[in-house]
Amino acid sequence: MWVTSSTELALVPTAVALGKFDGVHRGHRQVIQPILEDIGKRESADTKTFSPSVPSKDRIYSTVVTFNPHPQEFFTGQPRTLLTPLDEKVQQLRSLGVEQLVLLPFDKELCALTPEEFVEKILIEQLQAVQISVGQDFRFGSKRTGTAQDLQVIAARYGIPVTIVPLESCSEEVFPEAPISSSLIRETLSSGDIQHANKLLGRPYSLIGTVVKGQQLGRTIGFPTANLQLPKDKFLPLQGVYAVRVFITDETLELSGNGYLGVMNIGNRPTVNGTQLSVEVHLFDWCGELYGKKLTVQLEKFLRPEQRFPNLEALKTQIQLDCNAAKAFFGC
Repeated sequence: MWVTSSTELALVPTAVALGKFDGVHRGHRQVIQPILEDIGKRESADTKTFSPSVPSKDRIYSTVVTFNPHPQEFFTGQPRTLLTPLDEKVQQLRSLGVEQLVLLPFDKELCALTPEEFVEKILIEQLQAVQISVGQDFRFGSKRTGTAQDLQVIAARYGIPVTIVPLESCSEEVFPEAPISSSLIRETLSSGDIQHANKLLGRPYSLIGTVVKGQQLGRTIGFPTANLQLPKDKFLPLQGVYAVRVFITDETLELSGNGYLGVMNIGNRPTVNGTQLSVEVHLFDWCGELYGKKLTVQLEKFLRPEQRFPNLEALKTQIQLDCNAAKAFFGC
């Protein structure tokens, strides 16, 4: 997939899905689907393999257009953690079949554009959009004055169709009729309700990081762990212990096979007087070296909150209970 922060380097013409897309959840996928379906119809007879290095004037590029940094971070001046940092977002979009991701620099210049100027300068002149898809609640332009309906009217002046996708609602009893949103998923993750968060996402929530050396205390009590270094802007769920499925991945973050089962702890390790947050994964029946490898850890079930134990022996006993609970959940 072609990724660029410059509209001048974008592959054109484009079919555009507009939004923030943090999480690439079920609702986001509904917004993206129209640009994939339309291009599929237009190019059903095209058997050429997509290659960003060999752009073609005969094709239309399915393009997700989003913003960097996240608008909330720009307006508050505070760093914002993300459900899907850039690498993870790229992987999720690529898996859907999106060919291009354009990261519009969210700055004062972009904020000052009126809705009409945004459509004319960004979508028409620079991205040469021939089709646009947005969610029902999409807002754009100076002071968020532009609505999805405004976009539809403005784009119609240029003969460009705009699909307005209704909000995807939850079917779960916990959130009856609530629209699926990144905010709702964050709230669900923060409460430790990982199984409902996964339903809202339409996939397991994942942590992706590189294994680095820790204090190696796990080895001394028979439960060696892989210490994960995560992107600084990754949103972390409730601290505690999770049943997880782990994949060893390459730089493309593609997953293969069924992965490895295990348990993961997110927390400060109070039993050993830890002061910094760490993410540690113990894999069942694993033999081998993991240092330097990139892991994708899918969170499947929240087992318990983090707690302090009186000694390492008590901690060891609890970890064994956690492993048993995780194995029972996975049916192994």
